[in-house]
Amino acid sequence: MKRYHAVMLTVVLVVGLASLAMAQQQTSAPSADKPGAIMVDVVEWSGKITAVDLTKRTVTLEGSSGRVATVNAQNARNLDQVKIGDTVKIRYAEELAIFVRKTDAAPQAMEAKTVELAPKGEKPGGVMTDTFEITANVEAIDYQTRAIALKGPMGNTRIFKVSDAVERFNEIKAGDQVVVRVTEAIALAVVTP
Repeated sequence: MKRYHAVMLTVVLVVGLASLAMAQQQTSAPSADKPGAIMVDVVEWSGKITAVDLTKRTVTLEGSSGRVATVNAQNARNLDQVKIGDTVKIRYAEELAIFVRKTDAAPQAMEAKTVELAPKGEKPGGVMTDTFEITANVEAIDYQTRAIALKGPMGNTRIFKVSDAVERFNEIKAGDQVVVRVTEAIALAVVTP
């Protein structure tokens, strides 16, 4: 949940969930006949701007709990429109989809990003999305410890602990292909009080 701060550091934020739709079109989605899970986490945060440094292109924010953060606004359009006392509203969503598909296709990795900035002359804001997907072959599986060994597109094998949220784990077999897709979206708006 704290990763939204890392993404927020770009303060450029930008377009809806276009990359999620694109990623779902490029890859077969989870189906009812194969094990898998989709998890979504949404965090909303707002803070008042307490300082703006146009030379260094940084903005300092203070949340309602008193937490203070200085963010890098190097890529922010219209930073000169931001004033002390303005409120920054942030909504961060992360979707994680894990599913199994039976295929002979080679493991692969892909990424798609979208960025939409506020129009010139308006307060900074927008939406940014980042979707990445990795397919890997199941090399081995331990049902009791819920551990799975996956061989990825670079030929390396890693062992992962599988959450109880992944239903029908006992149906996954060596030779299956596992698809992991993560979509992160962050929307930012600066609001004048």
